[in-house]
Amino acid sequence: MELVRPRCEHLSSYVAALRAGWSADNVRGAAAAQEELARIDADADAFLAALHDPEARGGPVTLPDGSQVARLPGFRCWLWDGEFCGSIGLRWVNGTEELPPHVLGHIGYAVVPWKRGRGYATRALRDLLPQARALGLRWVTLTTDADNLPSRRVILAAGGVLVEGFVKPAQYGSKEGLRYRIDL
Repeated sequence: MELVRPRCEHLSSYVAALRAGWSADNVRGAAAAQEELARIDADADAFLAALHDPEARGGPVTLPDGSQVARLPGFRCWLWDGEFCGSIGLRWVNGTEELPPHVLGHIGYAVVPWKRGRGYATRALRDLLPQARALGLRWVTLTTDADNLPSRRVILAAGGVLVEGFVKPAQYGSKEGLRYRIDL
């Protein structure tokens, strides 16, 4: 498994995962998948370009509750083993490790159900950390639902240290969450 920058040659496999019911959005799920499929149908090249936006040139981001906020610099990579396996993204604020309150962590990831249990998320997270360090970040934060044991194991395996338990904001479902930090 390797991290790849999303490109046209990967898109059909990504679309197949969305059509099979997978979504990287663990709050909005199928609705988010349908929105991405519509964006791909409308302009696949623009969709792919928007996944790599280190200058935050894209428009505002719509949160799960429908509110909109300014986009942060960021990019997404796809996990690839000959086909689409999942997604991992990094977002940041230039010059600081601090994030706005609506951003729960620097890194988010999701693996398709039929590829879970292979260590792909752990490897993807470890492979992404040098890119975060290259941006000048001294640490990154990640959050997960308190009951998501597989994600907790991934973060710990990549060097994560539990910082706190908290309740996620309403736009993220008001669920119990855990915040981890990985020093770079």
